Formats: sequence, structure tokens, C-alpha cells
Amino acid sequence: MPIGTSMDAGTERDTVENGTRPRGAVAKALAEAAWFPAVLFLGVIFFFAPALHAPGPHHVKVVVAGGAEADRVEAKLRAQTAGGFDVTAVTGRERARQAVLDRDAFAGYAVDGGHPVLYVAKANGASLEQTLITSFSKVTGTADTLTVRDVAPTTAKDPMGSTVLYFGIAWNIPAYILATTLLRAVTLNRRRKLLALTVVAALFSTVGYAVGVGLGYLNPEPSVMAVAFLLTTAVATTASGLAPFTGRFLPAVGMTLFIVMSIPTSGGAVPAPLLPEFYQDVHAVMPLANAIDALRGILYFGGAGVLKPVLVLCGWIAGGAALLALDAGRHRRAALAEAVTEPPADDPALETPVPTALPVHRHHFGEPVPALAGTVRDVDQEPVRGAVVVVLDSRGRQLVSTFTDEQGRYAVAGLPEGHLGIVASAPGRHPLALRKLLRAGETVDADFTLRGREESAVGAEPGRLTVSR
Repeated sequence: MPIGTSMDAGTERDTVENGTRPRGAVAKALAEAAWFPAVLFLGVIFFFAPALHAPGPHHVKVVVAGGAEADRVEAKLRAQTAGGFDVTAVTGRERARQAVLDRDAFAGYAVDGGHPVLYVAKANGASLEQTLITSFSKVTGTADTLTVRDVAPTTAKDPMGSTVLYFGIAWNIPAYILATTLLRAVTLNRRRKLLALTVVAALFSTVGYAVGVGLGYLNPEPSVMAVAFLLTTAVATTASGLAPFTGRFLPAVGMTLFIVMSIPTSGGAVPAPLLPEFYQDVHAVMPLANAIDALRGILYFGGAGVLKPVLVLCGWIAGGAALLALDAGRHRRAALAEAVTEPPADDPALETPVPTALPVHRHHFGEPVPALAGTVRDVDQEPVRGAVVVVLDSRGRQLVSTFTDEQGRYAVAGLPEGHLGIVASAPGRHPLALRKLLRAGETVDADFTLRGREESAVGAEPGRLTVSR
């Protein structure tokens, strides 16, 4: 490698120290800082506002006892809101009630001895319950003649039926953060990261359940922990699997999927039947929404309707695992070809997602662990201060450059796995290159001994780069 690389690095350092910036650096810095907030801004505008603004019934499933009565009710409901309700006839009052308990319908209506009865479930959300009462009161002509029976009431401390949303968020968002923080845990290999993910998911689900039951927010149903574990694992596994393929765009992809799209369509704040149809379709596939559906089924409906959302959560886990396996295979093929993939991406809210030079000192908790460290000395084993150390991937692309400290030491974090080229140079000395293999969970040591121009080793051509393995 030409010595010009070290000269460029020194020039860059001088430029920064003099307070100047290369042409276009300010615009580039602003663009890099603003793109992610811009994506988040647009996501909130197009998901939160349209989904949660002015909720109303959209194809809400209801059952009515009696074919003739079903036709009459359907006509009345259609006159109120076109496309608001899907009416199905059942044979009797008990079938109407059971349909709500089985989660085949959100409301059941029957006329018992000339007196109208509406079966609803507050567990589906208080706002949906109120919408149904209002709509069927108009069908009967007055609310005074309508008897409302809640077949799935919520706990006393959950009057709105929305507590499952808060616990769902507690298992959903930290799962995404867990995946991004594990990306920078360079001392852990893939297997240990997956083990850590599993242990943390189990801990979160157990603690969350214990707190919810202890505070009286959740009924004591142990199956809640299984759903919480699936949700946390689904989000963390998928985010981990997406990281190698999305690169530095992982924050935009991850937060869009698991926050921007998930929360407004979850059915926790606004029940899914009150969302516009597009957002109902999103609700049907998102992990948070399916976890909330499963939790409601376990807590209030005796397990009815739990299988489908559990299968969706398992599908997310399988998808994340498939992405991880695909990336592992890609790494194996790249290692055989002595090629290296891009450096792992990280959440910029937590840490810069590029290889980073580190100050050399005793490691502190929470700091990045060096992936590469070493010392640059002269032939008398004296430290060389201010030597330039450049790290390259197997294709010769520069990943990062740094300078040695007073003791001639340097350290770098955030490097990709595979073969690396490390070049050390200093004014008045011949540059030296080393080739090292970096594996996950390891720290590579690369020490250099730089000879002066007048101290060239026998057989080494002056002015040429010396390469060592």
C-alpha cells in the first residue's frame, strides 16, 4: 500500500485541528444527521394520524339471532355507516352470545320476548363497546329499551381494556433495542448473542407478568408469559436478522416496523375494528398487534382466538432465524473467498454504526470493546507517538484510521469479521503492513516495529512497503 494513505490521514487530522472542513462536508453531515428523523417524521404522519384520527367502524363483525331480524338490523346499520358492519344471522340468543365469547363476532344481538339484548365484550376495548352500544341503540330507536350485557369484562384496574397495550409495548420496544445493543457486543459470537436474547426475553416476560399480576392489571394467567416471550423473541430475532442486510438503514427499518407501524395498528389504543381497512390489514401481520390479540384471548376469553396470533409470532421468529442463517452462510462463503461483508450496523441513537477508533485506557462498563489493539514501537522498542494506523478490509477499502498515543498504543472497535489489513506508518520510518483474521467475539492484537529510513533491513527496498503476516 502506498505511504500516501498515511499522508491523507495526517492531512485530514490537520484540517480538523485547524477548524476547516472539506468541501461538501457540512452538507453531508447535515444529511446524515437528518435522514433518520425525516423517515421517523413521515412514518408518524402517515401512520399515527390516519390510523388514530376519528376512529369509526369498518367491517365490524356482528351476529343477529334470526334471519329476518338480521336483514332488518343490517339495513339499519348500513343506513348509519356504509361498510361499517358485517352482519351474520345465527339461530338463537345463546348462539349470539357464544359468538362473542368465541371471538367470532364483536357483538351479538337478539330480541328476547320483544326486548332487544346486545352482547358485547369490554375486553375488546371500551371505545369499541361504546361504538356498538351507540349504533344498536339507533337500531332499536332508544337506548332505554336496549339491554347491554358484557360477556368479557376487564379487571377493575383496567376500565378501558387497554392495559395489554402498555405491557405489549414494554415487551416490544425493548426487544428491538436489545437486538441493536447486541450488535456491538463484539465479545459475543452469534451463538452467545442468541442465547443472551433468549435469556433476556424470558426475564422480561416473567418480570412483566409478575408486575402486572401484582398490581392487579392482569389476571393470573401464566400463559401470558409465553406470549410475552414470543413477542420479545420475534422482534429481537427479526431485528438481528435484518441488521446485516439493511446496514446503516437498520434504525429506519426497525423503528418503522416495530414502533411506527406497530403501535397505532396494535388495536390497543383504538380497537382494530375501528381502524381503516388498510391499517386493519397491517394489524393482522404485526407482532405487537398479534401479541395483544393473544393476550386478550388468554386473559378474558378463555383462550379463544389465540392460535392464529401465536402462529404469526412464530412466523416472525422463523423469518428472523432464516435471515440469521442466511447471513451466517454468506459469512462462511465470504471467508472462503477471503471477502468481508460490510461492518455491522447499529442504532445511531446508541452508537455510531461504523468502525471507530478508541482511546486506549482501561475498559469501562458500557464502552465498546476493542476488536483490534496493538502497539507501534521502533527498533529500540521505544513507543512511536502519533503513528498512523489504517485498517483495511480484504478488498483494500479503508475502514478506519487512528493515531497512537504517548505509549504508542492504538485501539479500534466495530470491525467486521474476516481478514483485515493493518498498516502502520510514521514520518521518517518505513511503513509496515500486517494481515490478521478477525473472528466474532475476539480481540486481535497487532503490534508493529517500524524501522527508520537509515535502518532498512537487509533485502528490503527503501521506499517500499514492508508486508508481514
